[in-house]
Amino acid sequence: MKKRGLVWFKNDLRVHDNEALVTAQKECAELVLCYCIEESWFERHYLGFRRADINRFRFLEQSVLQLRDNLEAIGGHLLIGEKSAVETLPELVEEHGITDIYAEGEYAPYELELVEKVCSKLPEVDFHFFWGKTLYHIDDIPFEISKIPLTSKAYRIPVGRQTQVRDVFDVPKKLNGVKDVKSSSFPDCKVYGFTRKEYKDSRPLVDGGEDAALERLEYYTFKSELLTKYRWSRNGSKGMDYSSKLSPWLALGCISVREIYFKVKEYEEKIKKNQSTWWLVFELVWRDYFTFKGMRMGVPMFLTKGFKNRKVEWENDPKKFDRWCDGTTGIPFVDAHMRQLNATGFMSNRGRVNCSSYLVHDLKIDLTWGAAYFESKLIDYDVSSNWMNWHMQAFEIWYTNPVHQSNKYKAQDFIREWVPELSKLDDVEVLIPWEFEAKKYVKPIEVYPKWSRAINLIKKIAEPKK
Repeated sequence: MKKRGLVWFKNDLRVHDNEALVTAQKECAELVLCYCIEESWFERHYLGFRRADINRFRFLEQSVLQLRDNLEAIGGHLLIGEKSAVETLPELVEEHGITDIYAEGEYAPYELELVEKVCSKLPEVDFHFFWGKTLYHIDDIPFEISKIPLTSKAYRIPVGRQTQVRDVFDVPKKLNGVKDVKSSSFPDCKVYGFTRKEYKDSRPLVDGGEDAALERLEYYTFKSELLTKYRWSRNGSKGMDYSSKLSPWLALGCISVREIYFKVKEYEEKIKKNQSTWWLVFELVWRDYFTFKGMRMGVPMFLTKGFKNRKVEWENDPKKFDRWCDGTTGIPFVDAHMRQLNATGFMSNRGRVNCSSYLVHDLKIDLTWGAAYFESKLIDYDVSSNWMNWHMQAFEIWYTNPVHQSNKYKAQDFIREWVPELSKLDDVEVLIPWEFEAKKYVKPIEVYPKWSRAINLIKKIAEPKK
């Protein structure tokens, strides 16, 4: 009996370096290609916001439609399910006589539970799962998941010495698509409770999809050679060129992490090898580490006490939390980043560190509230990276002073861009407007004594030199 396969796309929205797609094409006489939207992604969190908001919806739509175009270019057609894989896949199995399903393997509790539900509904179908999430393959690293080290260095050094990055898979030249199957349109935003105005007003920082991802990689490396100075620009917040901006596409698998790695290696050979190229690869490895460590820790990663079972007396003032979410805390560096997040679905690494530190250490609000809000808004939301970073900020690393950081990283123009109430202030006033009674800007929730030294250093900038 010839196999009739179904490729179930999830967070691997690409045709390059896609082992599930390549294997299905080799093993099956005919293929059905499918992507399933889960209605639950857009449900309301108990704190009031959606689990995934409109910018994430828009970026997902762009990415899925780009996948559809790229599959059609090689003879395939993409069917898009509206409600859940639990409903869509059994229907397609019955309609098309599917014998085998091919998909990328999952690792987080919610996604694993979904896969388990699908498998239990289709006991007669053979499932084939392939690991494609990380730079280093899960089968190649020198650790069992249950023994992943608790520090990144203890993970990174042995892995770097003992593990090789596997080669990428080529794009299939031609797909054996089932005849008479036509691609679906992407469901209207109203299906998931969004209004047309919300949709029209949404502005993800970058366009979704595989083509945009590969174009960005080429631009950041060989076209602009911005990679050469990445080590020294990566702590910026303003503009597009201070960092690679590849994380949104990585989050949905529009680009393969191995594709990025080998592009950097080619750049090192042809252009320059320096601290910047090392640092970008280091961050890919760090992403791996959070994935594997998150797998080891499991559900406690999502809990208030975290996997270390730390007890913290949170105040959890909902009014303060709302001001943090809206970018109206009265602290310009925090507010500018939060407003950028709300408008574009993106925030720099420097912004994430400061906004999370301010929420948990100054406002004393439960880290899970902040992590859930970031999950709702970030177009580069990655379950392990997001929740592990919030865990680290709350329990494992030092406090970050947002007043000092705004001065250290010269954030004046970035603040003026996102907090227009401060656009006319000078370089000193814009960092500490409460010291100058800026009438158009909201007063801070609180100015903490521990900020005094940073405030005084900023004031000295304005003092005439003797």
